[in-house]
Amino acid sequence: MKSAAELLRDFAGDPAALAAYATRLAQDLAARERELAAGEQELAAREQALREQAQHLARLQQEATERDQLLAEARAYIAQLKRQLFGPKADHLNPEQEEQLRQLTGELQEQAQRPPPLSQDVLQPDPPARDKEKVKKEPRRPRRPALPVQVEVQRVVLEPDDKVCGVCQREGRRIGQETTTEYEYIPARLVCVETVRPKYARECACGAPGITIAPLPARLVPQSKLGLGLAVYLLLSRFDDHLPYYTLERIFRERHGVVIPRQQMVQWVEKIALMLLGVYEGIWEEMQATGYLQVDETPVKVLDPEVKGKAATGYLWFYSHPQGDVLLEFCGGRGREAPEKRLRDFQGTIQTDAYGVYDSLRRQRPAQLKRLGCLAHARRRWYTAAEEGFPEAIWFIAQIRQLYRLEDQMRDASDAARHAARRDQAPALWRAMKRRALELGANPRLLPKSSLGKAVSYFLKEYTALVGYLRDGRFQIDNNLVENDVRPSVVGRKRWLFIGHPDAGWRSAVIYTIIQSCRRRGINPQDYLTDVLRRLPSMKNHEVKQLLPSRWKPSTEGAQAAR
Repeated sequence: MKSAAELLRDFAGDPAALAAYATRLAQDLAARERELAAGEQELAAREQALREQAQHLARLQQEATERDQLLAEARAYIAQLKRQLFGPKADHLNPEQEEQLRQLTGELQEQAQRPPPLSQDVLQPDPPARDKEKVKKEPRRPRRPALPVQVEVQRVVLEPDDKVCGVCQREGRRIGQETTTEYEYIPARLVCVETVRPKYARECACGAPGITIAPLPARLVPQSKLGLGLAVYLLLSRFDDHLPYYTLERIFRERHGVVIPRQQMVQWVEKIALMLLGVYEGIWEEMQATGYLQVDETPVKVLDPEVKGKAATGYLWFYSHPQGDVLLEFCGGRGREAPEKRLRDFQGTIQTDAYGVYDSLRRQRPAQLKRLGCLAHARRRWYTAAEEGFPEAIWFIAQIRQLYRLEDQMRDASDAARHAARRDQAPALWRAMKRRALELGANPRLLPKSSLGKAVSYFLKEYTALVGYLRDGRFQIDNNLVENDVRPSVVGRKRWLFIGHPDAGWRSAVIYTIIQSCRRRGINPQDYLTDVLRRLPSMKNHEVKQLLPSRWKPSTEGAQAAR
């Protein structure tokens, strides 16, 4: 860049050249600004990559912890066998304990083969491709899957060039055919739909003046360019496929040639979540009316701009009715504020783990709120004691296994039949376990801080809540349904690891609630959202209840739009 003296010397008497030089400088400045903006975008992308790497490292640490736990189980079994074979006579297992140990081994193997709970299913990503390659392949060749019946079939017939004889010109007789099948993907398109409404001026002989125009149909988001199909695509891509907004922005730019800023997508999603609040609260009203809820909470990372250098921790609270809907609610902490506010008008029974907040709510409203315990949490403590070499824990696991076998046998029975079977067979097992736990607790040699001491203490403290499920055939023996039954059974595992901003927590909870409730009821979320969002703008508040997942019946127009 030239100095003022040089400019006066070089462009004296030539204002046109000076103006051209100034234009070049402005262009250079604009180019530098574009380079700076591109650099900032690259820096943001690298920061995102670093965050993803940190998440991947956390996942690997979680997997290492799980492997360490399995290794500890194996070491516990080996220690038990060594004491039996080489230890002093007092440490030998009697025949009853040997049989119980064999049952425990089978039980733990079954546990290892079961799918993880929803809290892991929602918060943990799918394993990387390189990890999937390490999985041992099945020895036998899997059968080729048949073509799904709901997929459109396009048939292409290839006739041979020599179908007609080149000598006598006679066409050959068809004796069969060979069919080859392959799947083709037709990429989605982003289109601009223009709604044209012609205006007409009345020029009647009768002299009646006026202008007529067709009314504009109710729009999803007034004064915006968001169409129904694009809205459903955004919701499913962000909250079901769990693509971040920056990825969606790149997809629109690279594959469709359209720039939709991230902030614009966030604003659209917020408006749609506001529209769906009526459905969200309707789901809660139906769940609340059942008088029986399973409740759980799980931490979730939040990118809070006020917390520098690391992600903050929020909590998702799950409220579920077995075989019914599930409601998620986001809260910044794990205190009693969230469940106290949500359950303030609820009267009935909640089933939870032993987290003290739940029991404090029960004590606050003993006439309206009852609490059941979770046998799975108690069983987990007996497992830990058995893994650390306490043979007394094996007996408790064997009794608990009998209780679960009874539940499996009565899984498809009516509530009345299940209640009768439980009252007939379960109380004796529970009384025996309580008697043995009291004996262990009175033994001065039992260390309260040992794993066995903790298992005994937890069992006795929770005993009344644990046996509460015997009161009603509707009640479950544990709280696992709120974690396991919510899991999507067809589409892939949940892979989101954090909520992008504290203010996004409520809208994420609303949309996840609707998607997860649809999956529990076997409803395709795309069909549901397409139909519901098409009908909501023109509905009155009292009509929203007919759109709840439990009552929803797809309209013909909505089904055609989804296709």
